[in-house]
Amino acid sequence: MKYDNIFNLKGKVAVVTGGCGVIARELVRSLAEFKASVILADIDRKTGKNIAEGLAGLNLDVIFRYTDITDGKSVSDLINFLDKKYGRIDAWINSAYPKTRNWGEKFENINWSSWEKNIDMHLKGYFISSQKAAEYMKRKRQGSIINFGSIYGVLAPDFSIYENTKMTMPAAYAIIKAGIVNFTKYLASYYGKYGIRINCISPGGIYAKQPESFVKKYVHKTLIKRMARPEDISGLVVYLVSGASEYVTGQNLIVDGGLSTS
Repeated sequence: MKYDNIFNLKGKVAVVTGGCGVIARELVRSLAEFKASVILADIDRKTGKNIAEGLAGLNLDVIFRYTDITDGKSVSDLINFLDKKYGRIDAWINSAYPKTRNWGEKFENINWSSWEKNIDMHLKGYFISSQKAAEYMKRKRQGSIINFGSIYGVLAPDFSIYENTKMTMPAAYAIIKAGIVNFTKYLASYYGKYGIRINCISPGGIYAKQPESFVKKYVHKTLIKRMARPEDISGLVVYLVSGASEYVTGQNLIVDGGLSTS
């Protein structure tokens, strides 16, 4: 094996769902900088087009495609487009984050319809995308699917860090992300014989101008003494798409600055 080219993604086709998100737009850029052809898939047409055009202006191979992961036809349309344009899908990154307007209510204030809709949208979207992407990859006998979980799909939240803020950790988030972690293991077991690798990344908190009191308490719980930046996640995604991770599947990779060790 030659190691000097092991992370080169030239010739690979990668889809990033929810590509307009804070983390996801950084994933799009990093994959493109490693020479992949990247499809930014999102329901936000204006932002998606602006991001894709901006990166294309840097001579990066990025295009935008409107895609609603909760709609089977929308996902199928994307896959059909990719098949006709490229004849392959090497990586599918599930990072979309569908949620209702009242997302983030405290537990005692959550109503059933909100609970039901949030869980349905998020898990249904990951199911539809994973099923359709994996079945396409099965025909090619290769591919990498990366799901996004969270440390709060593995750990119980420390609610003291939210005190004196309007923030909380939504209850549905814990169920959704825990489900995604084990769904990843299921998929890896089911599709492994077809050469498809399926892994999960569970980030810790990403800094997004949260209240100072929250940031201070959160940072104190980490070993590195800061919150994550979107680019802290990008290298791991490049690794999981590249040939460097050909023997890695069924894993939940936690990126949290050491928070979960305490």
